[in-house]
Amino acid sequence: MIPSNKFSLVLFFVLSVICFQVTAESTEIAPPPAPTIAASAYILQDYHTGKVMAESNADAKLAPASLTKIMTVYVIFRELSNGHLHLDDTVSISEKAWKTSGSRMFVELGNQVKVEDLLKGVIIQSGNDASVALSEHVGGSEEVFAEMMNQHAARLGMINSHFKNSDGLPVDDHYTTARDLATLTTALIKEFPDYYRWFSQKEFTFNKITQQNRNKLLSRDESVDGVKTGFTDDAGYCLVASALREDMRLISVVMGAKNANARANENQTLLNYGFRFYESHRLYQGNTSLNEARVWKGANKTASLGVAEDIYVTIPRRQYKDLKAVINVDKKITAPVAEGSKLGSVKVTLKDEVIINKDLVALKAIDQGNIFQRLSDSVIMMMEKPEDGK
Repeated sequence: MIPSNKFSLVLFFVLSVICFQVTAESTEIAPPPAPTIAASAYILQDYHTGKVMAESNADAKLAPASLTKIMTVYVIFRELSNGHLHLDDTVSISEKAWKTSGSRMFVELGNQVKVEDLLKGVIIQSGNDASVALSEHVGGSEEVFAEMMNQHAARLGMINSHFKNSDGLPVDDHYTTARDLATLTTALIKEFPDYYRWFSQKEFTFNKITQQNRNKLLSRDESVDGVKTGFTDDAGYCLVASALREDMRLISVVMGAKNANARANENQTLLNYGFRFYESHRLYQGNTSLNEARVWKGANKTASLGVAEDIYVTIPRRQYKDLKAVINVDKKITAPVAEGSKLGSVKVTLKDEVIINKDLVALKAIDQGNIFQRLSDSVIMMMEKPEDGK
């Protein structure tokens, strides 16, 4: 009888799902140091794994200017997704929204404007007036809306951020960080892929006025599909960019560049570095069986085990062949087993360094067996020879 207790299975990525095909060249080249970026703070990270490939002052609390609007839009998207708001709802433009200074969508006092148009005005035209109008409509006031922004920031783990308004105009105690903005952008793309497409739109016309998206990378690099620019005298020139090449998405954040061209150039430098010297792979698909484990005293004799969500890895190029994975399954799994119960682990190493360690979970619940199944398994379990040294 093959023992059903804890075991290890070393995988060399030869087959799909559990093993992976090796395509990398045999020559190993370590990535060069990250480029030096002329900005107050910056970060470059992989969307799927959060792997940071370059950073400087990424946790410094800085004025975000219109990068604030990424959080404004995120909150609105959440309200849309939970049914509290609809794209064709109309918003009455208040005097405060109409008078808001800086970049504008040019909404008119007292007019009724659709939520969808205001969102495009925020995303594409960076309209401060549109941001205030939406915040007042959703929160009742911009102050209440700012508290909603802070609540979402806390939930997302943006521990060094605090918002006081929806548009990013200078005000005391209003700040965020490059790292927190990367976290926010990751959440926005992951949670709202259908709405995210608006961030790649290069122009928008409202009230017979056409304005261009200020993100110059949308025209320079076809792989770039967002995200948002910002500028004030206090914040300098800022840009959060995201690019997708093949199956790899990177997010770059540059804060405090010297001019509009510089913020585009520095983001492009970061993105090119990441794509040139790193690669990203999905190793395991979430909620897909990776292993069948023996279950004792259950209505079923086996349980399908897998990982709760897709597992990605970001590694230097030409090191794919050095990846190894080990699946460990708990011994003596006894029913009942709840769906999602931790029953082992998946550990991935690169040159003996652990880079991933995820729970192996039950994909379906296993109920306790009837009296005969339980008695039969109890006898078998007592007769089984224990492992040496156990």
